Amino acid sequence: MVAGRFRSRTFRRVFRKTPGGNTVMHYALRKPSKAKCSICGSVLQGIARARPTKLKNMPKSRRTVSRPYGGNLCSKCMRQAIKNKI
Repeated sequence: MVAGRFRSRTFRRVFRKTPGGNTVMHYALRKPSKAKCSICGSVLQGIARARPTKLKNMPKSRRTVSRPYGGNLCSKCMRQAIKNKI
């Protein structure tokens, strides 16, 4: 019988093949939702979609983009924000 905490759909079911040839079910945490622009709400490109513990071990270049407002605004809204600021 599976542990009670794995019965909810918080965990996704992943089938894994063991070295002995059996197929077993593992329970993995789901991925978080994609990062979105704070102004227009579009999905941000180049932002990793991973759990915080995985993000911590990732290099900074894979976590975020290297432009102003990277990780908060999409490129279109970033250009508008810079134009309005000047």
